[in-house]
Amino acid sequence: MEKNYVSIKNWSEDERPREKMIQRGCSSLSDAELLAILISSGTKERSAIALARDILTLSHNNLHELGRLSVVELQKVKGIGQARAITIAAALELGRRRQISEGVQRPVLSKSQEVAEIVIPLLRDLNHEVFCVLYLNQANRLLRHEIVSSGGLTGTVADIRIILKNALLNNANQLIVAHNHPSGNLTPSAADKELTRKLKEAAAFMDIRLLDHLIVAGVNFISLNEEGML
Repeated sequence: MEKNYVSIKNWSEDERPREKMIQRGCSSLSDAELLAILISSGTKERSAIALARDILTLSHNNLHELGRLSVVELQKVKGIGQARAITIAAALELGRRRQISEGVQRPVLSKSQEVAEIVIPLLRDLNHEVFCVLYLNQANRLLRHEIVSSGGLTGTVADIRIILKNALLNNANQLIVAHNHPSGNLTPSAADKELTRKLKEAAAFMDIRLLDHLIVAGVNFISLNEEGML
């Protein structure tokens, strides 16, 4: 049993996570306290705070790593069953979608950082490679974004014909593409460079410009355009 274990309901009211949130606001809570609210209650041996700390330990106290944990992986923490794991995963997904929606609401994309705000939330937590395309009009206004392919741990294949077909269907004059490197290495591979070259050339025949190709690794990215590789 947890040493000196005291149930949260027996804590002083201003130190209980829920009451603390009401009195002081969300920002006053630690990561463990926010997780404890999602967990809702502890076990006979462990408080909700202790379970939350165990989850953070599992993710090396890194919220980015926490977002990559699956429901099954969260259940590795003793006291976290399927229902609690689903609740935590759902909350993390809502946060991810909020960040995506904030980026997509940007009407015009003129910088790689603005593009990164859209694609990083889509790609950063994935353990396999995924290829994303953003379709823009002549004024750099985002028309649509979509995942066109996904692959394994070391690569994905993007079908240039599908990308260009969808560009025509969306009346897009310009494209930006992005994919992730689950390894964390931002260096473009020879295959990345070759795909970029082929897509740029094929798009040009249809009077469509490839503006950039971003590679995402976690919360970091590089722009092939800014690196002079486009």
